[in-house]
Amino acid sequence: MFRYREASIVIAGLLLIVYFQYSSSAFLSQPNLENLVQFTATTAIIAAGEVMVLVCGELDLSVGMVYALAPFVMYFAADGGAPPWLAVIAGLAAAATVGAINGFVTTILRLPSFVTTLGMLFLINGFTLTISGGFPVQPQAGELFTQIFGANAWAELAWAVAIAIGLQFVLMKTRWGLHTVATGGNPTGAAEVGIKVRRIKTGNFILCSTLGGFAGMLDAFRIGSIDPLAGGSEIMFAAIASAVIGGTLLTGGLGTTVGAFLGALVLAILKDGFTLLGVSAFTFDMILGAAILVTMAVNIHLSRLRDQGSG
Repeated sequence: MFRYREASIVIAGLLLIVYFQYSSSAFLSQPNLENLVQFTATTAIIAAGEVMVLVCGELDLSVGMVYALAPFVMYFAADGGAPPWLAVIAGLAAAATVGAINGFVTTILRLPSFVTTLGMLFLINGFTLTISGGFPVQPQAGELFTQIFGANAWAELAWAVAIAIGLQFVLMKTRWGLHTVATGGNPTGAAEVGIKVRRIKTGNFILCSTLGGFAGMLDAFRIGSIDPLAGGSEIMFAAIASAVIGGTLLTGGLGTTVGAFLGALVLAILKDGFTLLGVSAFTFDMILGAAILVTMAVNIHLSRLRDQGSG
């Protein structure tokens, strides 16, 4: 079973569910399950995009700010008379533009993606605050549209599951996925065999930013408000943590979007379970840090064992 990178996180998740249900009978109640879904869905969507960037050997720190920017672009488009579906496309286009800039600066100007996306993080944050005046607004759409795009927690989860499974298929079964893995595993060798490394990296930056913007719009419809200070570095780090805990290597060349979804679910279980038990948020951060260190060590060790077994 441990041939599958997701196996360990599934076992950890099941053990946590048993523990928290034993500690608090309210854990598996319907209202709490909806809270759990809300904690999981948007983080999992952003984590799926981060996996694609991490696998090709890069990192996106700006996606949490795109999460806040895209809903405002959607709002201004709708306020200008665009129908809801066109307003959503406008928000996604703005998010994709940020990803394209990240990819261009990283691959053409050859700045480290850490530096590129860190600068973009502050740039987008300031831009969002400027266009919003620092005040929240309310998304504009009909009842059915808002239910499909996040107001219903289970619809939001369905989007997260579909994206995780879809990108897992892309990684494992398509040329784009294989080239992404090759780019992260050995960029020099990938370029020598004809893989367009710059295109692969830029495309995955665009995908990551687009998913970040989409997650922000889903949350805007769920909450019923668009906040210029929403998301930010907190949701970005949660997404990266989900990817790492789920089995994606920060060194590139190996990752799983289904694992990232499961990682986001485990983080949600921990956060929600500790909240029910009255555990301090400071303690949660300590456990999260320890979980990242342990899972990275375990994943690297299991990777070596798999390599030895295949050799």
